[in-house]
Amino acid sequence: MKNSEKIDVAPTALIASSNKIKRDASDRAIVGFSYIFLGLYALLCLLPLVLVFSVSFSEEPLIARYGYSLFPRGFTFDTYLYIFDHSGHRIARSYGVTIFVTFVGTFLAMLMTTMTAFALSIRSLKYRNKLAFLCNFTIIFSAGLIPWYNAMVNFYSLNNTIWGLILPASFSVWNMFLMRTFFNQISSSLYESARIDGANYFQVYYKIALPLSKTALLTVGLMYALMYWNDWWHALLLVSGNRDLYPLQFYLYSLLSNIAALTTGQVAGLGSRIRLPAETARMAVTIITIGPIILLYPFIQRFFIANIMSGAVKE
Repeated sequence: MKNSEKIDVAPTALIASSNKIKRDASDRAIVGFSYIFLGLYALLCLLPLVLVFSVSFSEEPLIARYGYSLFPRGFTFDTYLYIFDHSGHRIARSYGVTIFVTFVGTFLAMLMTTMTAFALSIRSLKYRNKLAFLCNFTIIFSAGLIPWYNAMVNFYSLNNTIWGLILPASFSVWNMFLMRTFFNQISSSLYESARIDGANYFQVYYKIALPLSKTALLTVGLMYALMYWNDWWHALLLVSGNRDLYPLQFYLYSLLSNIAALTTGQVAGLGSRIRLPAETARMAVTIITIGPIILLYPFIQRFFIANIMSGAVKE
């Protein structure tokens, strides 16, 4: 019997080992295919940025004649020299305005959004559903641009002020509901225990709700920061005449508009006598605008991934 058992066990072990080898091979194949697919997809996503970077360092006549390329045609810094020679101090001033608006606006927006979301996540809050309905109503229906403009200018007096670039965009109902979804996932027993120990609602919000929602805070914070960084619409509507309040996006937008006007000869026929880097200027402006975001993103991504993993472990 012992010999027969050994004979029976040997084929079983061989079959198990063979199946494990097959699984390992299939896993490696799937992982390899995933890396290749994601690598090719990343290259496709990177291609437009490479083209923008290449054109910004190319000569305008060569781009007009031969089109875009992955490598600069007639490598030159003329476009950047033209932009910074004519508007260097204004660009620096606009950078300062944009950085201030982004930091202050993101802080205020996160404060208002998280506090509202936390309040609406408390089930014992009186009129909780009615308040949520009123917030949701503003997503579906809006008064329109003209009433909004009248309220900003005539009621709040936000025109030609730095707060006109911050306060109108300091609260997003969609982001608030996103934060409330995360707050709802926190066990209410934690809140009740803190309340029994003598904590007020602000202490519960600050010491329990926020630390347990780092992933949501980072995600919503990035949304607000990118929105403020790329915003030019509020400057177009609420800033008139005061160039010191121009954010980066709006100033570069006005710069490109002036270049386009001169190139097409809309200003006293000058377009027929001068040659401006219209196409390369658009790409250079894009690089100037997104440069800080590209440099900052790798550092932010590290914290973003760490917060996702910590949130997964807690759950």
